Amino acid sequence: MSKYGNKKVTIDGITFDSKDESIYYLLLKSQKEADLIKDFEMQPKYELIPKFEYQGKKRQAVTYTPDFNVIHHDNSITAIDVKSMGTATQQGEIRRKLFEYRYPKINLVWVCRNLKHGDKDGWILYEDLKKIYRENKKKKKEAAN
Repeated sequence: MSKYGNKKVTIDGITFDSKDESIYYLLLKSQKEADLIKDFEMQPKYELIPKFEYQGKKRQAVTYTPDFNVIHHDNSITAIDVKSMGTATQQGEIRRKLFEYRYPKINLVWVCRNLKHGDKDGWILYEDLKKIYRENKKKKKEAAN
C-alpha cells in the first residue's frame, strides 16, 4: 500500500503507486505508439531549492517529482502529476507553486481519474474536479435549507 492507501500496481515490470497512475502510463504509452507525443519519462526530479547551510546546519535540497514528463513534438514539456481527490496536501501545493516559479516553461498539470466527470477515459484536471465537488456541496447545502 502507498502512503494514501492506494494499492500498488505493476505493469511492464514497473510498480506504480496507484491504479490511476498505471492507467495514465498506459495512456501515454499508447499516445507515443500512435505518434501523438514524442516521448515520455517517469518520475522526473526537479530541484526547487538547492541544498544550503543555515547557521551551521546543512539543509537538504527541496525537490518535486511529478509522475510523468510528456515530451511533445515541438520539444515542449508537460509535467503530469496523477492525483485523487483529497491527496493534494498543503506541502504539495507549496511545491507546485515553487515548481511553477522555478520552471515557468514547463506546464505542470495535476490530473484525476473520475468516470462521472472526466473525459471519455475519465481524466479531468484536478482543479476542475475540485470545483465540481465544491459546487455540488454548495447545491446540497442550499437544498437542505
